[in-house]
Amino acid sequence: MDLLPILSTLRRHKTAASLIVIEIALTSAIVCNALHLISTRLATLNRDNGVPETELVTLAVRGTAGGGTAEVDEITAQDLRALRAVPGVKSVALVNQVIYGNNSNNSGVGAEASDKLERTSASAYQGSEDTLATLGLVLAEGRDFKLEEYQSAAAFGEKEQGAVPQVILNQDLANKLFPGQSALGRVIYVFGETPSTVIGVVKSLSHPQPSKRADGQNYSFLAPLRPSYRGGAYLLRTTPEQRDSVLKAATAALERIDGKRIVVEAKRLEDKRRAYYAQDRAMVWLMGGVCVALLLVTAFGIVGLASFWVQQRTRMIGTRRALGATRGQIRGYFQLENFMLSSVGIVLGMVGAFGLSLLLMANYEMQRLPWLFGPVAAVALWALGQLAVLAPARRAANLPPVAALRA
Repeated sequence: MDLLPILSTLRRHKTAASLIVIEIALTSAIVCNALHLISTRLATLNRDNGVPETELVTLAVRGTAGGGTAEVDEITAQDLRALRAVPGVKSVALVNQVIYGNNSNNSGVGAEASDKLERTSASAYQGSEDTLATLGLVLAEGRDFKLEEYQSAAAFGEKEQGAVPQVILNQDLANKLFPGQSALGRVIYVFGETPSTVIGVVKSLSHPQPSKRADGQNYSFLAPLRPSYRGGAYLLRTTPEQRDSVLKAATAALERIDGKRIVVEAKRLEDKRRAYYAQDRAMVWLMGGVCVALLLVTAFGIVGLASFWVQQRTRMIGTRRALGATRGQIRGYFQLENFMLSSVGIVLGMVGAFGLSLLLMANYEMQRLPWLFGPVAAVALWALGQLAVLAPARRAANLPPVAALRA
């Protein structure tokens, strides 16, 4: 067993051994948390937000002249009729907020009227007819709004005590307000003291800014309030192949209805998603680069130190070879030495990794580092150390005994 000679040698080279241990520990701590950040970002990038993104395009229109509520609502109705007539359009909806957009409309929702009780903050969607069909929302229970249940959002906002008799919740909000029970037919309070009856529950209705919501807090509801073109965006559902042609034809149709308006945005929803998650993708590449750089620096450090020690221990290697040590034993000596140093560094690094994770949790609302990252990082660093030391160890094993003793 080469353990005692290795310990004796390391005691004589405390500074070099300590540097390698510290380097491995820092690499272990940083790489673990970097990989955790990468995994959370990749989960965000690959999240299915419950809408048929490859089939949706969005248009936002702004007017350059004034107009009363009735006039604006009439132009909005003309817009919807014209957009439904565009070739290739399956359905059209006008909503007050679009997923991956820049705005987020939220309201406090409660199962009781009392203002003293804590209310749940939920994303408040307002939509015209065909909103469920356009967004691809699937009812878990209940029904869609009837035509006569829709009302003008602008007219509703002008009332002192407006009432919205019916609402549709997403499944998360329904479970939050009525745990273990069906929300269908129950009442909630969101528009003042007037109750709203839950007529339907959809399986998924994402927050408009999904990456900014707290994990597990995806609470949303839909009200039958028809926005005007001034306060919302048009969503058109088509086939992936026809998105560009539909966008062009839809823009022309809106401009023909009222030349005093301009289309400020005409995009595929897929492009909005790509722009929305651009920062997350950049973070993945940055963290990946940090991991690769740290691992390379650590590997080069191990190679350099092992090469230095081979040079310093030439006489020792020659003596052991002369006494009958095989090439495999010489090579195993350096590999075992590296394994011992790596193990100490990995143990210290794991303590640092979970300490750094607690710091990130306290200051940046990061999730706790999963315990599985520890063993994975340990195996990776052990393998890296063995690969890095392999070339110097083989060089030491190939030294001729006579040449080593003459040195």
